[in-house]
Parts: sequence; C-alpha cells; structure tokens
Amino acid sequence: MRRPRVTVVRGGLATVGVVAAMAGVHALRHVGSRVLWPARGDDYRDENFALIDQDRPGTVLTEDGVRLATRECGPADAPVTVVFVHGFCNSMGSFHFQRRDLEKRWGARVRMVLFDLRGHGRSDTPDSASCTIAQLGRDLITVLESAAATGPVVLVGHSLGGMAVLAAAARFPELFAARVIGIALLSTAAAEVATTGIAQLLRNPAIDGFRLAVRTAPALVQAGRVTARHVIAPFLHVSSFHGQVSPTLSRYTTMMIDRTPVETVVKFLEAIELHDESAALPTLADTPVLVLGGVHDLVIPWRNSRALAAALPNSELVRLAHAAHMPHLQFPDVVNAALDRLLVRAGVIESAPRGESEVADG
Repeated sequence: MRRPRVTVVRGGLATVGVVAAMAGVHALRHVGSRVLWPARGDDYRDENFALIDQDRPGTVLTEDGVRLATRECGPADAPVTVVFVHGFCNSMGSFHFQRRDLEKRWGARVRMVLFDLRGHGRSDTPDSASCTIAQLGRDLITVLESAAATGPVVLVGHSLGGMAVLAAAARFPELFAARVIGIALLSTAAAEVATTGIAQLLRNPAIDGFRLAVRTAPALVQAGRVTARHVIAPFLHVSSFHGQVSPTLSRYTTMMIDRTPVETVVKFLEAIELHDESAALPTLADTPVLVLGGVHDLVIPWRNSRALAAALPNSELVRLAHAAHMPHLQFPDVVNAALDRLLVRAGVIESAPRGESEVADG
C-alpha cells in the first residue's frame, strides 16, 4: 500500500463546507472512472468492523425527545474523555480505526465516547425542523452533559461533525472555556459552503428533483434506494477515497452511507447550504486545534482546510497529499498520530509516536 505524503504546518494559517451528497447521472459518469482498486490483495478482508458494537452501549435523550445512540470505551473514571462526532451520511463506525488503535495507545488515561448524530446510524430520525447544524451543536452538549458530565474533554469532529463542534462552541463558549482542552477538525469548515466543491452538487437539478420526491413520496423514494445506489455509489466512493483502496473498506463506507435514511439526506442538505459557524472561531483562539484535510477532497477542498487553520492561531494544519474526504478511514495511522500530537499539546499525554511527515514553514 502506498504510504501517504503528509505536510504538517504548525501554528496559524474558516471557511467551508461538508457532505458527501448525491449528484445526477451525468456527473457520476465523469467521476465513476476514477474509482480505483488495489492491484492485488485486500488489507481489510478480515477486519472486524463491528468492533464498536462490542463497547458499552448507551442512549442520550435530547431536549426535543430524540434518542441518540452512544458507545463508550475505556475506564469510566479516566482523567480525560475524547468525544468523536462523525460526518454526514456516516455513523460512529466511521471512527473504527481510531477506536481500534487509540485505545491501545492511550490506555487508562482516556475514555472514548462515540455517538450517532440524529437521523444517522442507530439514532432516531427527527422531523425536518430540527435537522439543523445549530441543533447538532446542542445535541453534542447534551451528550457531554450525559456521558461526560465532569472533567476535561477533547472533541474530534469530521465533516458535518466538525460543523457540530463549531456550532456548540459558538453557543456555549463558557463550557468550552472551562472544559474543552483540545479540538480536532477533520475535513470540515466554518462557513461558506456555497463556495466549495460540494456546491455544484447541491445546485444540481437531480438534487432538486430528489428533494421534491422525498417531500411528496418518501416511502417510494426509500423503497427505490437499492436501485439509486447503483447510480450514486460511484460518486460516493470517489468523494470518500483517492487512489488505491481496499474493496472491503470501500464497501463498508458505502454501506454506512446507504443505510442513512433518504429523509435525513434531504433534511440536512439545506442546513449544510446555510451553514455559517464563523462566530465560533474566536472562542477557540486559545485552544489547541488540529485541522486536517486531504488534497483530493471533492467535498471540502484543501484550500478550505488551510483557511480554517488560518483563523485559529493555536492550530496545527496537516495536509494529506493522497487523501480525499475520509482520511481517518483511508490513512488511519497518519490521523491517529496527529490526534496523539493534539493530546500532547493539550497536556493529556507526555509524548506521541513520530509519524512520517514533512514539516513545512508557513
């Protein structure tokens, strides 16, 4: 397997989008040919992607009665809790490799909490009015109050999950100042989704037709999802990964996306288009932050990760030269090493393993 080329930029370097959405047939014909498979072998053929299901299960009830599914790993009395917030059309299982490997690295020092966003995974699917990024921020705070009521916390948000972290920071700055000692923002942004690569897909006539179909005949659209998957899957894959990737890993990712209710996809599209959590950035000025993005990300272009880091003076910016929108799945060793460094900067652990990286100035 090709080793990723990584550039780490230390210090300050807010903007932009998220989401692996659906495009029309015409667009898929253009990107489908970019789906690449390994020449031989499958590194994850025997991988146990159900590992998270073995962790301590729980349920958090939100202010509006939505039940969020949670999993916990590590000692209940660990000094620090790390909370993982997944992306759009994913589930907590998207952090499989972080759950698998970081438990071994961090041991009893850290408890990990993972949960499914509303409308995703095992969590309830709410009504349209509550499918907003502001509400996701409030949900995150509810999870903290229920599953990590005391002690310092580190937040790890990918894509839509990163937006949820920023939404929480904008609305609960006192809590962040008192308890949040580190934040990782993976393939995400603070605002201006309309300027990102995903914007063209959001304006695609196929999306408008899909929204109308869901509003008028949601059951029919959901029933036809198996057929739609054969059209949508090529774009979903090319948005997630770049270059050679395990077929098992690709199927696992596509399965997460395919299991997301069609209603959830449509309900959150407008929220993503309207997303602007720039107000959160001053709250995080003194917090150690990791900003990580892939050069080949079609959803959140690399320039947007760079702009986000520029607005956060205490940030480390990590550039993955061969990654797309799901670096934590395709290049888990690089992402885990970056999370290690974040915990070092936050004072949770004393040292982190050195990864293969190029350090760039400025």
